[in-house]
Amino acid sequence: MIVSVVTPSFNQGAFLAETIESVLGQGGDFSIDYIVVDGESTDDSVDIIRRYDRLLKRGEWAVACRGISFRWLSEKDRGQAHALAKGFRMATGDVLAWLNSDDLYLPGALQAAADFFRGAPETGLVYGEAYYCDRAGAIIGSYRTEPFSFQRLAYRNFICQPSAFFRREVFLAVGGVDESLRFAMDYDLWIRLGAKFPCRHLAEALSVYRLHESSKTICDRNLFLNSEEGLRVATGYYGWAPMTRVYNSCSFSLKARLPKLLARMPLLAVAATVFCTLLRSFRLNRGFDGRDLSLLNRESFRKLFRSRLEIMTGKDGAKR
Repeated sequence: MIVSVVTPSFNQGAFLAETIESVLGQGGDFSIDYIVVDGESTDDSVDIIRRYDRLLKRGEWAVACRGISFRWLSEKDRGQAHALAKGFRMATGDVLAWLNSDDLYLPGALQAAADFFRGAPETGLVYGEAYYCDRAGAIIGSYRTEPFSFQRLAYRNFICQPSAFFRREVFLAVGGVDESLRFAMDYDLWIRLGAKFPCRHLAEALSVYRLHESSKTICDRNLFLNSEEGLRVATGYYGWAPMTRVYNSCSFSLKARLPKLLARMPLLAVAATVFCTLLRSFRLNRGFDGRDLSLLNRESFRKLFRSRLEIMTGKDGAKR
């Protein structure tokens, strides 16, 4: 089995070497087809990529799997989704995945994915558990994964992208990565795969997802745009604007417009966001959708008073 991994890279030299080594250091009964697609970085990223290219070509890297094919390019692109699409067009593997240039595979991740696909030939996508780490690499929490449910995917992306692997044929069958998306290209892909092919959850940690100040997941200037894109994707496929996604967009919108006021008055912030959510949900869904009733529970109300980082990393007191 050949596992193709694509790493889109742009000015992440501080983390890139660790990311590359987490791929090249994978051992087991499979071959690695590793493709790094750099967007003409202006830091030391290209020098780092070249260093590992030389190590492999000279036979100075201890290969722990059946073989490694390492390819890379550095040229301007139209963003992460475009870089991924280029990389996947170059890929030759039976199984595909991508690992962003600040994330890490845990030892044994690729072997676990390969073994799962060998034992479950009908599966199109498998995803495992994942940890969050900070800029320095210290573990700060866990990604909230859960067994696959196509309906639940509408209002929460429980599939951690660096811990996800999918068969080449199913990726091609659904049309690959949507290059028009800036943030939700993984979520969009999971929905299209889940609508047509069996998806399975693997109760094993496969990756580490890094959170830092420039990460698109937590960067303040991106949060509203990120949440809006996720809302559009969910609404487009499900024909329903889930209240959780509407709430996130309203929350980030209000924080951007009234940051000082809301920081001083958290109860006002929650009340204003809930009011905005109810109005926008009613408008988007042309009334209230019964599917939102499942979201009105104790855990959801508790999250109203927790920070985004607390919720993401499992530090909000909710049951796992």
